[in-house]
Amino acid sequence: MISIITDTVDGIIFSGNTQRPVDISIQNSMVINGRTVTFRQLEALLEVQRTGSQTSAARALGISVPVLHRYVQAIEEAAGEPVLKTTPAGSVLTQAGREIADLMRSTGYRCDTERDFTVCCSPVTEDILMSVVSASKIPNIHMVVSDDSYNISMMRQDRADLAIIDDPLYLFDAEEFAMDEIGYMGMVYVDHGPSFIRYKYGAQRVAFMFLDSIQREYSIDAETYSLAEMLGSNKSFFVDEFMLTRRNLRLKSAVDPSILRHAVTAIYRNEDPRITKIVKALKARHL
Repeated sequence: MISIITDTVDGIIFSGNTQRPVDISIQNSMVINGRTVTFRQLEALLEVQRTGSQTSAARALGISVPVLHRYVQAIEEAAGEPVLKTTPAGSVLTQAGREIADLMRSTGYRCDTERDFTVCCSPVTEDILMSVVSASKIPNIHMVVSDDSYNISMMRQDRADLAIIDDPLYLFDAEEFAMDEIGYMGMVYVDHGPSFIRYKYGAQRVAFMFLDSIQREYSIDAETYSLAEMLGSNKSFFVDEFMLTRRNLRLKSAVDPSILRHAVTAIYRNEDPRITKIVKALKARHL
């Protein structure tokens, strides 16, 4: 069992009648199986993960290698199992080590009050979201473009304020967030036979469920992050009609794209005037 102890509160406060500023930063310790692991010990584990070397990690932290070993040993004693393993290429984290590091990193993101207002989307909605964000004139917006799974993880780690989700099936994994449908998209089904290349973005699960529903035999023989690679693959594939329209591409679809119509949804944690403004503008684009 692992829990987090937050030692301080981040920010600037003013003390007493003198209004003297006090600079405060967060440092988190962790309780693993009832034993406290300090921030410094956890920092050592993260640095080994980053550098892939205990020697390099010790150098980066300004400590000796034996001290770093003691830090790691303290974590292992609390976890009751190894958190590092040595390979010919260096040091890597075990599964237990990765779980501890991921939780520590996630908590660190939550403690970071310096990050910009962040919005996430996939390449499917990148153009329209970029257009809305540019027109919003909201200062200090950071935009992340990735797949739905990663964007939801950004929200969970408090690294993002708003995410646009293409695949409605992912919403079952995001029920802790507020949701607002911003529109609908159809998908083009390019049929070159039973061998498919799967695009890493969009409502692909919805599309392949359609194939299952009509009992179409198929195999997914490749996956790609590249639209150009998919278009030139000579394999069958699904792609959101909106992506083709924005690029002035016309492809013959084996079915009416409206048959593969799916919702596009904004998810967010709290009401915020900036979120409201962006969602309203996205809805006005009539996806």
